[in-house]
Amino acid sequence: MSAESTESKLEFKNYGWRVTFAGMGINLALGILYTWSVISKHVPEEWGWDEGDKSLPYMVACLIFSLVMVPAGRMQDKLGPRLVATIGGILVGAGFVLASMTTSLAVFVIGFGVLAGAGIGFGYASATPPAVKWFPPAKTGLIAGIVVSGFGLASVYAAPLSRWLIITCGFKTAILMLGIGFLVVVVSLAQLLRAPHKVLQFIQEYGEVGRLKQTAMAREKAEAEGKELSIDKKEDFAPREMLGTLQFYLLWFMYACGAGAGLMVISKLAAIADKQVGISLGFVLVAVLAVGNGGGRILAGMLSDKIGRKATMMICFVFQAILIFLLSRATSENGLGTVPTMAIISALIGANYGANLALFPSITKDFFGLKNFGMNYGLVFTSWGVGGFMLAYLAGKMYLAHQTFAYAYYGASTLLILAAVTAIFLKPPHHTVDAA
Repeated sequence: MSAESTESKLEFKNYGWRVTFAGMGINLALGILYTWSVISKHVPEEWGWDEGDKSLPYMVACLIFSLVMVPAGRMQDKLGPRLVATIGGILVGAGFVLASMTTSLAVFVIGFGVLAGAGIGFGYASATPPAVKWFPPAKTGLIAGIVVSGFGLASVYAAPLSRWLIITCGFKTAILMLGIGFLVVVVSLAQLLRAPHKVLQFIQEYGEVGRLKQTAMAREKAEAEGKELSIDKKEDFAPREMLGTLQFYLLWFMYACGAGAGLMVISKLAAIADKQVGISLGFVLVAVLAVGNGGGRILAGMLSDKIGRKATMMICFVFQAILIFLLSRATSENGLGTVPTMAIISALIGANYGANLALFPSITKDFFGLKNFGMNYGLVFTSWGVGGFMLAYLAGKMYLAHQTFAYAYYGASTLLILAAVTAIFLKPPHHTVDAA
């Protein structure tokens, strides 16, 4: 049967937008991670946690989240997104419940850092892959941006909600209520996730029947002229094959720099507002940053569909380096330390950070294909956890040693410039095959 008749006779119900918004909803729940600066600020003083201690649950959650993305992505590729996202919702709920039952830093780290971090990894790994599979390549950036925007926008409601619950119900009860709520939401939305039929996915990915016809015509012409045709092939890389490419390591380094710089600010924004600038409304800045975070994912995804992933990355890295440098100069004595200015800087830092979460899954799919996208992106995503862990740790330690975040700012800005320079050398992996 010809490709044309296959396309005309097979009809598939398109669940693309339903899956996209279900994934976005799951990420809206899992994005509680980004409210840590608000939660940590309200840890009871009698627990005796210093700034380094308060960074630990968040750092571990980021690291576990990123590491779990690898097996979770593999499971998503093999078993489908519904089961894996359901496991994620259960783990997040269990982690928050455990954290709500203790005053011990170690147990809290196990609950919030290990269990909830793993749950976020399972849920996040299952949200983007099924959504982008429903749409053609020209919409990859947009769809990825919409799905992951939920994770960024979460703080818009979760930061004030967390603060209100903690003040109204107490710290432990608030953590318990958040855990139960997110378990119900994630498990429910997980049931709406599904991947498209393989034939529909093929049609979407390989660009309509016209491309197949062009290839057939080129092959016939080459045979008539007695030549051997060599054509570019859209390649699905196995994880092991991807790890053998230079592109993987360049992407990994760039992602670690871009994500780590943003996560450093996110983890400490409430403390930065309070201790560096003297603003008591740090939770408002967290919410403003979240708006930028969510919006930046959608805008960067759309822009990358138009001008390319590489150019968009370079713009975001340089802009973020400038913004973080400006943040380092903000004090209560200058114009940078006012609430409106801090809100603008926070929103733009959020937008440039959020751009990473749309750009890197998109370019992973562009470079390495859809078949193993879940695990391949999981491997790339480990850089997010390592970058977030290291720079959040650096920020906490530098503050303890020098009573300032300045050194952490300078280090993050330098890494961002290095990432922009690295992007110059980024090229897609090219493979050719001999047409039989």
